[in-house]
This record gives sequence, C-alpha cells and structure tokens, in this order.
Amino acid sequence: MSDVVNDVSGQRRIAVLEELAPQQVEDVLRLIGEAAAEDGQPAVSEQGRLQLKGRRTGVRHILLSDAEKELVGYGQLEDSDPVEAPAGEFVVHPARRGRGHGRALGNALLAESGKRLRVWAHGGHPAARHLAQVLGLSLFRELRQMRRPLNDLSLADPVLPEGVSVRTFRPGDDDAAWLAVNAAAFAHHPEQGSLTQRDLDDRKAEGWFDPEGFFLAEKAGEIVGFHWTKIHADQGLGEVYVVGVRPGAQGGGLGKALTTIGLRHLADQGLPTAMLYVDADNLPAVSVYERLGFATHEADLMYRTES
Repeated sequence: MSDVVNDVSGQRRIAVLEELAPQQVEDVLRLIGEAAAEDGQPAVSEQGRLQLKGRRTGVRHILLSDAEKELVGYGQLEDSDPVEAPAGEFVVHPARRGRGHGRALGNALLAESGKRLRVWAHGGHPAARHLAQVLGLSLFRELRQMRRPLNDLSLADPVLPEGVSVRTFRPGDDDAAWLAVNAAAFAHHPEQGSLTQRDLDDRKAEGWFDPEGFFLAEKAGEIVGFHWTKIHADQGLGEVYVVGVRPGAQGGGLGKALTTIGLRHLADQGLPTAMLYVDADNLPAVSVYERLGFATHEADLMYRTES
C-alpha cells in the first residue's frame, strides 16, 4: 500500500492511500452522508462510493484530517482512462468548511494527477464553482438531472421493433452478454462504457438491486437493448438508471419503448417521481426525455485543467 503523508502548516494532515482500512471506509461514508444531508446530494458519486472498498487499479484516496486527527475531508482520484485526464471528487464536512480544507484537497488532487485533472462539482453549488476558479479549472461538462412525476403517468403503449421481445435480467447468466452490449452502446461514454464484471458485481450486491427492474430487449436470442431501473426508497425516487441500445439496433424506437416500460414499472411500485441523468450536450436524448415529460431539476458540473 502506498502511504504518503504530508503535514500542512500544522493545521491539517493529508494522507494519500491506494486502499482504505475498514474503519476508514466507515469514516469516509459517514462524512459523505453528513455532507449529503446538508447539501441535498452526495458529493461523491455512486461509483466513487463503491470504490471505497478494496484496492482498485488506478484509484487513490486522499484523507484530510485536522490537528486532532479527526477526518474532515475526503478526495478520490481515478486514473484508469488511457486517454482522458484523471477524474476526481472531493468533499469537506459541512461543519469544517470555510477553513481552506477544500482548497487543500483540490491542490492535493492536482498534485496527484500531475496537474492534469477533471473534477466533479455535484449539484453545481456556487461555493464549488468558486473553488474551481480558485484552483484554475475550467467548466467543460454538464450532466443534467431531470425529473418527472409518476402519479399522472399517461404514456402511449410501448411499440417494440419487429422481432424484439423484452424480459428481465438473470444475474449470472446475462452478465457477460450485458457487459458486452453496454460497452458497445456506450463506447463514447467515459464512465458507463468502461464497466467491468467487478463493477456489475458491486451493484448487484447493493440493497437497491432488483433484477425485476432490469429489462433486456432481445432479438434472435441476442440482447439488443436494455433499461436498468433503480429505486431510491429513502427519497421516494425511481431512477432511469441507464438505457442503452446496441449499435445497429438504434433508430427504430427501441430506446423510447424501453424507457416507457421502465417508467411504468417504477410507477407500479408506487413511486411519486422518476429521475435520470443525461449529458446536456446530448441534445437528441434530452429532447426524447423532454417529450416523455422530464424537466431539468439540477446539474452536476465537471471542471478540468486546461492542459
């Protein structure tokens, strides 16, 4: 394990680790949760939270503690993309903000990335935007969260392309085939398209996973599309977690049909609201979701260094 510790002016300590101990994982998750209660959403993504456990290739953890060794901030750097700059996320406990800890974490991420960094500001809060400017980062990606009510769901019956049928996911049996279709459908996407068996296993082990809400479209025995839904029970939210269509099967309305099937499933669970994430510059997808009754709720912003 790599363990590089820096003492910064006697006020804080920064440790850069390749793997966290179980107690450190608990402490980080607690910090993320307490910050989310204040901010309205987690500052570290689902993928980042899953990557807290065990050693992950290309992932480094930055723990920021005060002079009393209490954890007050956390950062994560993922450097697994062969082309894109390393991606980072970080958070400071709400009660400890305004003391330079955020800037210290940001500078640590910059140093660890060789000053070639992409970093998320989930929710796009003004303080995060200001800190990005202080760190010399420029906005280059906007990920919209869109929502629509489900209690008045009145969508036309889904129309599947000829020869296509829909069934639910079979854990274990469908893993490899789904991963292959997902990689092909999201070859252009830096996060979704790179999912591995370990990533899928991590999600299957989560309490929210339900194969009955994971729909696969098949033609001639092969998967050609899918809609994986997710339920945030504590928030009363259903999520269009990911919708994908295999190249060559696009353009026939399959994506819209799968989206409708998933939304009906979420509505049948008694959930009042559905949400999804979509890149703001993916205008065709934004247009489809707007026609399905979705509207922008908030945005996650990604900043990067100029180099």
